Amino acid sequence: MCGRYAASRGPEDLAPVFEVQQWDPEETLEPDYNVAPTKEVLVVLDRPLKDADDRRPVRQLRKLRWGLVPSWSKSPEGAARMINARAETVHEKPSYRRAFVARRCVVPADGYYEWVTGTQERDLEVEGRRKRPRKQPYFVTPADGSVFAMAGLYEFWRDRTLPDDHPRAWWATCSVITTDAEQTPLAVAPAEGPSSLADIHPRMPLMLTPDRWDAWLDPARTDPDDLRALLTPPPPGLMRAYAVSTAVSNVRNNGPELLEELAAPEEGTLF
Repeated sequence: MCGRYAASRGPEDLAPVFEVQQWDPEETLEPDYNVAPTKEVLVVLDRPLKDADDRRPVRQLRKLRWGLVPSWSKSPEGAARMINARAETVHEKPSYRRAFVARRCVVPADGYYEWVTGTQERDLEVEGRRKRPRKQPYFVTPADGSVFAMAGLYEFWRDRTLPDDHPRAWWATCSVITTDAEQTPLAVAPAEGPSSLADIHPRMPLMLTPDRWDAWLDPARTDPDDLRALLTPPPPGLMRAYAVSTAVSNVRNNGPELLEELAAPEEGTLF
């Protein structure tokens, strides 16, 4: 799954990477090293400009809320549960299938966090001793330092309790697509700990390599089978993972220190 990630790059960094043609300076976000569900995030999408006569798609960098609210939803209350869509079923689930064929995006990140329960803690649970597992967080990121481009979907939801001119009348929200975690060795693995992404968690965000960005973002592509072919995992061996401080487990903590690599997992959270 993807329940937390880091996004420190701003529009000036992302625009040239994704060949963005339009972005609103007022939609700039501060670097966020602990992006959590329902936060506002930057995404890349291809869409005609609002109120423009030319209806051809324009590549844009937009600010959306993480946690998809389907257009038919009666309220946005379930957004925090709609942060991930499974690649295997995204084409058929009522909450995602419309967006899958019409509203796809890329969610740029530095990488994502995932938690592993320490071996000693798991053993205590097996023995029936009621001790809450202490989980060691790992940061997963491209080994070459490039942008981690997560496949995503976006939607628009109208709050019918508000007038048309109200700034919160429309919600723009998104979700990250996930897939089975790689079982092949990491490009760079920690000395102590997991050797593959599957050792950390059975799911991972679906990373899109640059050769798939244009096809994924193209709103003219609407055939579900054609689009599903784009959801195959990237080549193995592109990622590295390393242990980080358990401070990231608290969403109130936010700063570049959260990305600092630990020499070994914290005490009590050994892999």
